[in-house]
This record gives sequence, structure tokens and C-alpha cells, in this order.
Amino acid sequence: MTLINIRGIKKSYGDLAVLENIHFDIRKDERIGLVGMNGAGKTTLANLIFGSLAQDGGAITFHRQQLKIGYLQQSTSYSVNTFCNMIDPEDSTIKANRFLEFSSHLGLNKVQDWDSQRFSGLSGGEKTKLAIAHIWASKPDMLILDEPTNHLDFQGVEWLIKELKTYGAATMIISHDRYFLDHTVERIIELENGRSLSYPGNYTFYREEKLRRYQSQLHQFEEQQKYEHKIEAEITRLKNWSNKAHREAGKVGKMAEMRAGVKEFYRSKAKKMDQQVKSRIKRLEKIESEGVMKPKEENKVEFEWSSPEKRGRRLIEAKQLTKSFGYRTLFQESSFYIQRGDRIGLLGPNGCGKTTLLQMILGREPIDSGQLWVSPSAQIAYLTQDVSGLDPQRSVLELLQGAHVDPMQVGKARTLLANMGFDESMLIKPIQQLSLGERTRIKLAQLLMQDQDLLILDEPTNHLDLTSREQLEDTLSTYNGTLMIVSHDRYFLEKTCDKLLIFADGKIQRFERGFAEYKEKIEQQKSAPLANREDIHEQKMIIENRMAYLLGELNKYSSADSQYVALDMEFKRLVEMKKQISTK
Repeated sequence: MTLINIRGIKKSYGDLAVLENIHFDIRKDERIGLVGMNGAGKTTLANLIFGSLAQDGGAITFHRQQLKIGYLQQSTSYSVNTFCNMIDPEDSTIKANRFLEFSSHLGLNKVQDWDSQRFSGLSGGEKTKLAIAHIWASKPDMLILDEPTNHLDFQGVEWLIKELKTYGAATMIISHDRYFLDHTVERIIELENGRSLSYPGNYTFYREEKLRRYQSQLHQFEEQQKYEHKIEAEITRLKNWSNKAHREAGKVGKMAEMRAGVKEFYRSKAKKMDQQVKSRIKRLEKIESEGVMKPKEENKVEFEWSSPEKRGRRLIEAKQLTKSFGYRTLFQESSFYIQRGDRIGLLGPNGCGKTTLLQMILGREPIDSGQLWVSPSAQIAYLTQDVSGLDPQRSVLELLQGAHVDPMQVGKARTLLANMGFDESMLIKPIQQLSLGERTRIKLAQLLMQDQDLLILDEPTNHLDLTSREQLEDTLSTYNGTLMIVSHDRYFLEKTCDKLLIFADGKIQRFERGFAEYKEKIEQQKSAPLANREDIHEQKMIIENRMAYLLGELNKYSSADSQYVALDMEFKRLVEMKKQISTK
């Protein structure tokens, strides 16, 4: 049963045509993924369906009266007041109870007891969870979810996947989270060049099918080109024969009477050749107007990182680190280290203190107790979650050039932007006209223009389109410096990080392997006897304490000293021991 018909939708902003010819239907209970490059018009289309925008042309037809749509906007659209107004401690209605129940499922307990200070300190993930709980509690007939997994921790993502599979309503999901799309949608609608294309199946099938369609169209185009070249060769040959026939038919002289039959023969031949030439020219014109077009190659987004200089091994070290906010203890008595060249993913639920730790490393947030040492030679580049801090009135190029007057810096900025898909017309646009994904690319460009040997990336894939995410993964895999990444994109985390800092049970602990191995370990621990788990934990504590001691000792010697070599060998042996224990 069709719930909504979308026919010929058009929408422009000034001279910029965002949507030009959008056609598709939404069926009852159908789960659709809406994808496309940043700026393709995904959020615009969502607002047109929701009714908060009016289209310039076309029609949206609803086949259910008073259709109730639950629209989850991106987390940047919500303020503290939004959430304060959601919760009334005196409200005991069914909707209020459902809201509290869903909040609890998402890991937010006793929301009704939170005060304004707690709401003002919400993380991006907590904002998203509250908004999801509020929408779910209202039981809409249709869901529109705009980047629902941005900032959302793995617990929240798994809950949302499970709920969507059993939710009895049509759902349209705008997301660049490949894992989430793979597990939630049954059809992909791609917006490209103002038009819509439909693909059955999940994200992985869409990528495979899109490549197959591209290769098929490219093959047809290449065969068509061969056919056109063949026709062009025939036209050239026929024209040569026709010219010769015209010359023979036009000859005059003493033997003209005797040549009368020959001249007539050539006249007839020339006429036939001319007709064949016209026929083939018409065939070429028909191919040009109705034939297969050369398929457009997918946009490429390229990031380039400078090669950091190598310095001392130790970069960051924490000893008995503790941090609280009011009555909330984020983590306590936590000890860990980060060496140069480490690729560290920060893993933990929303509100556990991941972003707070990054702020402490940057010196923007004080520690409560313990020690946090950051190498004074570290050159740190930091990408924040927030894209609202960019000056909305300034143009893209003005923002990137900033205080730089060096022509080399200006040229570098232009090259970076071109690699990220910004053409000349986009360079002079004010920031306020850009999508959130385009703003994220601007922040990445700002980061790339810095010299750095430690990249701290807080949710770097939020708002980035799928192509940009994949290109950023490939680029980071070749980066030689140190990475610290907060991300809830599983595919991204698995591809870019080979070690983790785990935020769990009020502590931060280092894990010597990647995300896939960590998940496997958790599953094994669930089925392991309690006594065995306690023994493994005790062994890890002993090894970690010894490793922390060795790191301090290593910094007392140069790499040429015999003491350094012996300590380094012991440290490497302990790393291997810890890896083996971590997999048990």
C-alpha cells in the first residue's frame, strides 16, 4: 500500500537548483535510506515531506488523512530549552512514561530528576537519544530520521536498529553510517544532480549495484562509440565515392555523345551515394539525441596530510587520572599511555567523558586529581564535533585564508578545496548557505593546513557523505603520525584504529587491539567463568603497571644506550603478553 507519492519535486534557493525532478513512492511499513553527496538536498527533501518547507514545483500526495510524521532533526538543531520542555516531572501520562522508558533503554536513567545544569552539559549523543525517545513516545505514522547515529554510542545504535526492525511505520533514514544502513533499510534512494535514483536492498547492495550499472552503461557507451566511428568511416568513404561519381558525370569533351551512358551511370551512382550519406548522418544524429550517455564518474574527495617529523616515543601519559562534573564522576584513578604512531580509538557510551578527556589533553579542561603529561613538542590538530562555530557571513575562501597572507597558503587552500569537491562558485558562498557536511569539509581543510604530528578527531565522519567517509578512511590509513579518534561509525573505527582507550566502569583502560577484536573479547568474557575473568584482569593490571614504569625509564636514556635497548625489549615483550591476555 502506497503511503506517499512524490512526483516531479523541484526546490531552489535563489539561483541554486537543489532538487529538479524527484520521483518516488513511499509504501506503508517501508524502510528507505536517503543518500547523496553533501549538498545534494537530502535534508531539504525531508523538510518538504515533513511540511516545514514548500516545494517550487511538483506534488507530494499523502494517502492517509492527518498523517503524523516524527521528524528527528540533526542534533545541532536542538537546544537545552528543547529538552527541558520535553520533561515535566509531574506528567504521568502514557506518553511521558513511554518517553522515560525509551530514554532508559538508550542508557539515560532517571531523566525526570535531571536539573538545568545537567541539561546544559548534554553531549551530542545524549541530545540525540533524548530526541529519539521523545519521537518514539509520540508513536508517529511515519519516521524521518536525519543522521540518527551522529554522536550516538554503540548501545544506542544497536537499540535503534532493533527498534526499527519491528517498528510498524514507514521510515525514511538520511544517514552516512554504512553499518546502520546495512542493518535497517530495504531500499536506497540516491539524490544526484537534482534527481532521484532507486536501488533495492541495503547500502552494500546499493554500492555493488551502482558500480554494476556504471560499468554496464560505460560498456554500452564504448560499444556505441565504436559504432559511431564505424558510421563516420562509412560516411567518409561514401563521400569520396560520391565526389568521384560527380566528377565523372560532369566530364565534357569530343566523346561526350559516346559517354552519355557512362555519365548517366555516374549520375545515378552519385545520387545513391548522397542518399546513403544522408541516411548515415541521420543515424548519427539519432544516436546523439537518443543514445547512451557516457556515465558520470563518482565524485572523488581527496585529503592530503603532511608527514609529521619523528620525535621521542612517549606522547601522552596519564597516572591515576580523575575527572568529575558536579556529582557525576566521569572516570577515576585511570592510567594509560599513548606513543607516537599509535592509532587510538576512544570507545564508550555517551556522556562517559571522551570529549572531556580530549579537552584535558588540549589544556582546555582542568584535571581533578592524578597526572596528565603531554609532550611539550607535540603539535596537535583538533577537529571538534561542532560545525556551528564557523562565521556564517564569511565566504569559504575568506574563512580558510584567515590571517594568512602568504600566497602559498592561499594556493594550498584552493587546492584542498578543489580536492574536496568545491568548485569556484562554492568558494564565494557564505558559510550559512553550506550543508553541515560541506562545513565539516571546511573544518577538515582548516586542519590540513596546519603542521601536526597528533590528530585528534572528535566524530570526524558526522555529516560527511559516504564518498567522503571512505576517502578519509583511505587517507588516514596512510597517515604516519599519531591518531586519537572518537567515532561511533563501526566501519570507520575498524579501518582506522588498531588500539583503543576503553571508557567503562568509571575507568579508562588501554586495549592493544582494534574494535573487532574488542567486541570478540567482550563476547568471550560473557561466557567465561567469573573466577577466570578476575584472574585475567589481575594479570593485565600487573603488566600495565610495569609498562607504565618502563615508559618513564625509557625517557631517561637515549636510543644508543645499552639500558635503553634492554628496557625497550622488555617493553615490547610485555606488549605482546598483554595482546595475548586481551584475546582470552
